[in-house]
Amino acid sequence: MKRHTTKIIVALICLGFLSTYVITYFKGAKRVPTKIINTDEIAFNKEGELAIIDTTGIVKKKLEIEIAETSYETQTGLMYRSKMQENRGMLFIFNNERIHSFYMKNTRIPLDILYINKDFEIVSVVENATPYDETSLPSQFPVMYVLEVNGGMKDKWGIEIGDKISFTKN
Repeated sequence: MKRHTTKIIVALICLGFLSTYVITYFKGAKRVPTKIINTDEIAFNKEGELAIIDTTGIVKKKLEIEIAETSYETQTGLMYRSKMQENRGMLFIFNNERIHSFYMKNTRIPLDILYINKDFEIVSVVENATPYDETSLPSQFPVMYVLEVNGGMKDKWGIEIGDKISFTKN
């Protein structure tokens, strides 16, 4: 009888610990992150050059670019950067042409986002995307490339829908 009572008491204690853990977990207890994200300033790394060209073939602007091709690079983009020189940008290259959507999570600077189809033509633009805003900013048409530049550069450089880009990788 004593052994049976002891087993019941041990089982109840274990059940108590387990239920306390489950309740604490689901009530939003502070958890230690499993992955620490480095939020230090990220330096620009020139990986190529890009030209924005009008419909008559005249170059409107030349830029130094970073290139985002991997999943990590495209998810991180220009996050955690406090500034970017005017003649720089980031070019995202995707494997297929489709509607792509961006957001400004952890992005400290306003950006103009230029959506570019497989024929290198600018087909839609988001101007002055708001820093830290997690609202989805989709392309209006299927695109294969996206160019992010400082906010306000679209107007300053006279970029228009129908302009094209050409780029080279280092």
